[in-house]
Formats: sequence, C-alpha cells, structure tokens
Amino acid sequence: MQPSSAAKQSTFAEDVHKGLSSDPKSLSSKYFYDDEGSRLFQQIMDLPEYYLTRAEFEIFSTQAPQIFAAFTEQNSSFDLIELGAGDGTKTAVLVDYFLKKQADFVYSPVDISGEAIDVLTGKFAAQFPDLQISAKTGDYFRILDRLKTESQRQKILLFLGSNIGNFSRREALDFFTQLRAAMNENDLLFVGFDLQKDPRVILKAYDDAQNVTAAFNLNLLKRINRELGADFNVENFSHYAIYQPNEGAARSFLISRENQTVQIGALNQSFAFKQWEAIFMEISQKYDLPMIADLAASSGFQVAQNFFDGNRYFVDSLWKTR
Repeated sequence: MQPSSAAKQSTFAEDVHKGLSSDPKSLSSKYFYDDEGSRLFQQIMDLPEYYLTRAEFEIFSTQAPQIFAAFTEQNSSFDLIELGAGDGTKTAVLVDYFLKKQADFVYSPVDISGEAIDVLTGKFAAQFPDLQISAKTGDYFRILDRLKTESQRQKILLFLGSNIGNFSRREALDFFTQLRAAMNENDLLFVGFDLQKDPRVILKAYDDAQNVTAAFNLNLLKRINRELGADFNVENFSHYAIYQPNEGAARSFLISRENQTVQIGALNQSFAFKQWEAIFMEISQKYDLPMIADLAASSGFQVAQNFFDGNRYFVDSLWKTR
C-alpha cells in the first residue's frame, strides 16, 4: 500500500523542520525529485559539463553483450527492476539489446515521480512494443519489501547514474543492506559509481555555466513554498558547489544572500537566516575500487564484475549476493 498524500506531506514537513532547525541548516536531497525537479535533472544530464550520463551511456553502448552475458550466466529469464528510473535513456540501450537477443524478461521501472514514470512507460511502450513493462511509482525504500515475493524469477536490480553518491557511507550501507534483505540468493545488483578523478572535471559537473544545477537546487525551495505553504524568495538564495578531493566528495549549498526570515505555514513556524548562511543540500560521493569492494562486502554482496568507460570516469559494478 502506498502512503497517503497527507502522510507524504507530513514526512516532508517533519524532514524540513528537522533540517532547518539544525545547526548548520540542511535539506534532504531526496525531495529534489518532484515533477519539476525530475525535468530539471533531465536537463542536467544533457549538459556538456555533466560527464556522468555520457560515461554510463558509453558503457551500455559498447559493452551490452558483456553485460547481457553476465546477467544471464545463471538464468535465461529475469525481472529487470530499475530503482530511480528517470527517463530511462541509458537503460533503453540495454533493453534494446536484450530484446534483440530474445531475452525473457520483464522491465519494472520504479520512480518517486509519477510524471517521470508516465513519460518513461509511454516512451518505452512506443519504442519497444514487445517489451513487458510493470511500472511502480513511489519511494523505492517502501517498495523493497515487495520485491522478494513479487516474482519467483531471478531479479536484477539496477541502481544507475551514481545515485548512490548522494548517500553518506552509513546511508549507503543501510540502503544496500535493505536491498540484500529483499533479494534472493541468485539475484543480482547492478550499481553505478562515479569514480575519483581530476577535481576540476568533477566540480564543473555541479556548477554548470547555464545554472541548471542552481535551478535544480532552488526548486526544492519552490516545492516547500507550494506544498508546505512557505514564503521563500528564491532570488534571495544562490547555489554554491565545492569539491573536496581529500574526501572524494562534492557538496552543494544554498546561500542566503541577506538577513531574512522565512515562514512555513504547515509548520506554523518561522526560520531566520543570516546573510551568507548556508543550507547544505547534497553530497555527491566519488569512489575508488577499494571503497566499492568494501561497501559490497559490508552489506552482504561481492563484486562479480566491473564495467568501465574509456576514460575510467565511471563504473557500473555487478554484485552477487553472498
């Protein structure tokens, strides 16, 4: 059963209250992806500075046969479940190859945005009329418990696009541990990781010249205005990104440009911001291979195979349960 709209709003309000009452202030990046946020992120993926999408697209385009062989090593039929599916552009490369190989599989995209799911399923239905699609809308954490008994076939879970980079190590470990609990012994997990590289390349990806990333971050304030009755003036905040190579982490903030007070109606509370005070918005962790192997082992998996792009900017790592 999906949570009600009221429950979702209540959780959203609670998380906003907790984040803005903290010192330093923060907002959860999991709320970026309302319908407008999803549209803006599609624009980000097309930016020249945003290498991540191109790198993963290259992996799928050039190594689809090897990926298919790895997916079907133990079973010829499977359920392909994509968590945080977005518009499915990259996944379409794999789906197209799998269909041409006459693979027996069902594609199940999962996304928190109903609009994103509607667009994706419509596009895939037109592009791949023979594809079996079983789409799911909602927070994939809430869907995990249904995965284990939903089908007796092997499940291959996709978590692509370096989405895991938005998690702290503890959160990533918790997430993968929950996934492992929802998986059977022969299931597979295919995860995208952005690798550590020249810091200048990374920073540009989070501070683009067209300011689309800025609009993406500021959209969360607009969402709070719309859904929680707040009065944020987004023009009074600016986007700021940094990359710390000693931690391998990119971070983004919204900076208050002046002393101001924001009222949030749903909380019946106001929040004061000092000039140049920062709201922490997002972390984008970059990995090396030992970090990936340790994360897999610590959550009940082992790395079966890694697939790299030509620059070794990115890796899609295939994990087996253990």
